[in-house]
Amino acid sequence: MLDIINDTVDWQGLDAAHHLHPFTDHKDLHARRVRVITEAQGVFLRDGDGNEILDGMAGLWCVAAGYGRKELVDAAAAQMTKLPYYNTFFKTTNQPAVLLAQRLAQLAPDGINHVFFACSGSEAVDSALRTARVYWQTLGKPNKKHVIGREYGYHGSTTLGASAGGMEDMHRQAGDMPNFHHVLPPYWYGKGGQMSPEEFGVYAALEVEKKILELGADNIAAFIGEPIQGSGGVLIPPETYWPEINRICKEHDILLIADEVITGYGRTGKWFGSDYFGIKPDMITTAKGLTSGYIPLSALLVHDRVAEVMINQTGEYYHGFTYSGHPVSCAVALANLDILENEKLVETAGPKGELLRRKMIEALGDHPMVGEIRGVGLIGAIELTADRRTRKPFGKVGSVGTICRDFCIENGLIMRATRDTMLFSPPLTISEAEIDILVARFKKSVGQTYDKVKDEVAL
Repeated sequence: MLDIINDTVDWQGLDAAHHLHPFTDHKDLHARRVRVITEAQGVFLRDGDGNEILDGMAGLWCVAAGYGRKELVDAAAAQMTKLPYYNTFFKTTNQPAVLLAQRLAQLAPDGINHVFFACSGSEAVDSALRTARVYWQTLGKPNKKHVIGREYGYHGSTTLGASAGGMEDMHRQAGDMPNFHHVLPPYWYGKGGQMSPEEFGVYAALEVEKKILELGADNIAAFIGEPIQGSGGVLIPPETYWPEINRICKEHDILLIADEVITGYGRTGKWFGSDYFGIKPDMITTAKGLTSGYIPLSALLVHDRVAEVMINQTGEYYHGFTYSGHPVSCAVALANLDILENEKLVETAGPKGELLRRKMIEALGDHPMVGEIRGVGLIGAIELTADRRTRKPFGKVGSVGTICRDFCIENGLIMRATRDTMLFSPPLTISEAEIDILVARFKKSVGQTYDKVKDEVAL
C-alpha cells in the first residue's frame, strides 16, 4: 500500500498532524518540516526528495550489520510463519529465546551466564536497577537502594533510567526519583583541567568513592556507567579509570552495572566494552546492536553472583514485559550475531576505527577549530573548540555543534552533535571507500561551519 500511495500523500503534513516524535521541539519541527527517510542500503539512507545520505550514526548507534540485510528479513519471516508470538510468563519459553540466551552467555564476560529479555535499552536499564534493589532486599539489606551514576550519563528515558542518567534537561523537565546521585564523568578534555589523562582518570574514579563514603556503602545498591558515555559526547575514560572503579565497587560491596546499550556487540572492536576496558560488571545492559536495530530487543546479562541469589532465594520476581523473549526478535538477533561473527565485523571494527581516525586527523588535525579527535573501534568524537590550545569552549555551548550538524546533513552525512562535540558511530560494515566519503563530507561541513563562526576562534 505504501508504494501505491507514496507519490500522492503529503507525508510531512500527515506527520505534523498526528506524530509526536521523541526528544523533539515539535513547534520548531513543524516550522522546518520533517525529513522522510524512505529506504536504506549498506551505510546509505535515501530520503523522500531522493537525496543519498551516509549514515555516520548507524541509526541511533544500532545498525551494526548495515541496512538491507536479507538474512535478517528472512529470519523474521521464517519465525513469524512458525511462531509469531507467545509470552515467556506462566512457565513457558520458546526456542529462539533459549538459543539466544545460551549464545549470549557464551559471548559475555566470564561469570555472566543468565539473560533477561526486554524490548529497549531503557527497559534493560530499568530491569537492572530493579534487580539490584531486589538482590539486596533478598540478602536482608533493604537500605541498599541508592544508585550512583555520572553527569552526562544516559541510561534511557524511563523514569528510573532518566533518574540514573545525568542529563540535566531531562531532570529539569520531568524531575527525577529520590535516591539517585551523580558524580564527575571521566571527561578529560572538558573536565580534566591541568591534570594528565592518567591523573584525571584516578581523580574521577575517586569521586565515586567520595560519594560512597558520603552516603554510606550500606545504603548503596549499585554504580551504573557506560564504558564509553555515548550520548553524553563519546566520553572515553582514561585507562586508569575503570580499574579504580572495579576496585571501589568490590571493596565497598556495591553492584557494578555496565550500560552497554551502545558499546555492546562489537562497537569497540570487542564483543563488549567491558572486554575492552577490563570492567568486571555484575550486570550488563544491552540492546541496539543485538538486532542491528531491525526489530526491538534488549537483553540484561546477569552475573552468577546476582542470578543465583535471585533464582534460589528471592522467590517470585514481580517483573517482566509482554514481549520479553519475543520469538521473532530473538530469531533476528541470532541471525544478526551470525553476521557479526561470520563477517568478522567485531574483529575488523578496531582496524576500521583506527583508519577512520587517522584519516580524520590527516584531514582536520591542524584545523584551528578542532580540539581533539578521539575514538575506540567504530565510535568516536571530534571536539570543536574556540581555542584548541586551552580547550576553551564556545561562548554559547551547543550553537556551533548545531551549525556543523546541519551542514553535515546538507552535505549528505548524518552525524550527531552533543554540546559542540561531533559524534560518529557508523555501521560496522563501512568500507574504506565509504570512510573516505564520510571524512570528505565532514571536512567540508567543518569548513562551512568555520566560515560562519571564525570570529570566535583563536588562531
